[in-house]
This record gives sequence, structure tokens and C-alpha cells, in this order.
Amino acid sequence: MNKPLNFGVFITPFHPVGQSPTTALQYDMERVEALDRLGFDEAWFGEHHSGGYELIACPEVFIAAAAERTKHIRFGTGVVSLPYHHPLMVADRWVLLDHLTRGRVIFGTGPGALPSDAYMMGIDPVNQRPMMQESLEAILALFRAGPGERITRETDWFTLRDAALHIRPYTWPYPEIACAAMISPSGPRLAGSLGTSLLSLSMSVPGGFAALETTWDVVGDQAAKSGRDAPDRKDWRVLGIVHLADTKDQAIDDCTYGLQDFADYFGAAGFVPLNNEVEGGQTPREFVEDYASKGNCCIGTPAEAIAYIQDLLDRSGGFGTLLLLGHDWASPAATYHSYELFAREVMPHFKGQLGAPHESHEWAKGIRDQLFGRAGQAIVNAITEHVEEQKADAAPADGA
Repeated sequence: MNKPLNFGVFITPFHPVGQSPTTALQYDMERVEALDRLGFDEAWFGEHHSGGYELIACPEVFIAAAAERTKHIRFGTGVVSLPYHHPLMVADRWVLLDHLTRGRVIFGTGPGALPSDAYMMGIDPVNQRPMMQESLEAILALFRAGPGERITRETDWFTLRDAALHIRPYTWPYPEIACAAMISPSGPRLAGSLGTSLLSLSMSVPGGFAALETTWDVVGDQAAKSGRDAPDRKDWRVLGIVHLADTKDQAIDDCTYGLQDFADYFGAAGFVPLNNEVEGGQTPREFVEDYASKGNCCIGTPAEAIAYIQDLLDRSGGFGTLLLLGHDWASPAATYHSYELFAREVMPHFKGQLGAPHESHEWAKGIRDQLFGRAGQAIVNAITEHVEEQKADAAPADGA
């Protein structure tokens, strides 16, 4: 029996400029509450500081608030941009968050995605990946330190001097840590060499989909070179892009609400565009149809989503969690309906929840005649017994 697939939503978030940020963030909070009710396993939140589109500057603060409004769902950071913070401060924040959420958190790490964020802090993008590695190695040293052990490290951008966590995490031995991967092999290499989970965010970036077929080989190779056990694919999370409706035609119409604005943002932000090459003069619907035709997303029905996810599993060789990209392609009402359809018809297919009820139904239907014959006889017996008892009660007593 295959392990059931887990599902989450990756909410960076994406909100077009021109709307109230307070309202937009409240929408994200309400979305998380709905995902919790619907049975999604995880929700992830990003860290961004420029561009006006991805509004959460501190995902840990957002998670702390969301954890108080939910019961079951786990939360991840997608990601904490390690070059922006001192590693001791990051580790201490995560110990606190781990306690506040009773362990419902996954520590997603990365170098930072927006060049404009790094520019404002005077960080050369060329240095971000080496900085991330230095920071993550220091954080892992703090988490993995034994009793009485102190950590001392010196780099050209941070210093640890006899450092230690003054309280240990709620989760033993520490919260799950994931390295993000986009285009370069640095994320998979770090995940393998340092023994962390992998967060693949490259699904719709040119070259990313092809990389899905080889990424896990990089993780395994680096783990072997570092003398670590072979990594488990259940610790691999892969990003997918889905919007569902009752019909494909309705799903296309839904996405005329905001898909083009979303695609335009990535070009304006200086980020790698998400296949948003558009022919001039397209109508909003033609734009959505063209975007969907490139095969890097699923805009359609639950049946099409099942085929799309199965294709990802087949191409990759298997992974543990699919994260749906949270977006404003459709209106809030249509987005909620998409989540409902996904939870009702897609998730159970991959969690192995449909086989047993179906088999039980077919079994009961198959022996219906046999059981109903005996059940009918039981009913006749009960009626007969009741009638005979009534006759006996109504009969005159002897000698009356």
C-alpha cells in the first residue's frame, strides 16, 4: 500500500496592488481557517519586503496568529530568508514559535527570492546562497548541540560567541527544517548534505519542471557523500498550481479575475517570469487559455487535477506533500470553491480514503439478495409473533 500524499497551500501571499493590505491579510487568515476545516495538512507563508504584492514581512508572526485560530493544520515558512537575519535570533524565534504552536510548525529556509529585498539591505545577490548555507549550518549547530555545548562561529557577516539556546524546542529534537529549491541545485545539495527536508518551488519556472525529474537524485547523492542515510521521499514537498471549478469552462472564466495581473507582477518584480509570455491583443480569457495550455498548471475540474498530480508523481518518482500555490487568480468565492472541490474529490483519491467505502458498498450490494431474504423473514417473524400475542391477550379467560 502506497503512503498517502499530504496536501497544503503555499501562501506567499500574492495580492495585487490597489487593495487594502489589512483586508488582504484578513483574507489570508480566513483562508487558513477554511483550509483547516477542509482537512488540508499544511499552510505555508513567505517573507518579502518589497514589490507591494507579497505582503507578509514576518511569517512567524502570521503563523502565531493563525495557530490560535486553527486546530489541526501545520504551518511552514516559505521561507525565512536567512541572509536577512542573525542566525541566533532566527533559532530563538523558532524555539518560541514551536512552543506556542505545540509543534505545529515546519522551518522553511532559503536565501531570499526578491532581488529588490536584498538590494535594500545592501546584500549582493551573488552572496545570498553562501550566506544562507553559513546561517543554516549555524542554526543546525545550535539545535543539535548537546548539554553544555556552546557554539562559536565567525563569518564576514555574523558572529556566534559561546552561543547556546537558553530553552530547548517543544519538538524533539527540534522542528522539521526544509531547504527551498527554485532553479539552482543549491537547495537540493544543502538538503542532502545537511539532512533536511526539501521544498521544491520550481514547478512553473522555465527548467523547473524538468528539474523535478532529477532533483531527488541530487539530494541522495549529497547525502551519500556526507555519510548520511538515504533521504526519504516523504520529506520532499513539491509546488503545484491548481484552480478548480465544476466545469473547465467555468475554471477558465474564474481566472480572468486576476491571472494576468499575477503574471505581470513577476515581470515587474524582476523575478523569473512564470511562463507569462503573452501575445499582443489577447482578451483576458484568451490569456488564461494560453497560460493554461503551457502545461505548468491545472485550470479545470477535479478529474483533471487528479491527472495533473499523478503526472507530477510519475515524473518525479514520488514525493510526500503537494503544496498548491495560493494566488488571486480567481475571486475569493471562486477560490474557496476550488479548495472545497479539491478537498472533497482530489485529496481523498491520493490519501487512500476512497477504496474502503467503495469496496464496502460493492460487498453489501453483492450480498443484498441473500441478506434481504433473511431480513425479510425476520420481519415476518416479528409481525407474526406480535399478532399472535395480541390474539392471545384478546381471548377470554378460561371459565369466563
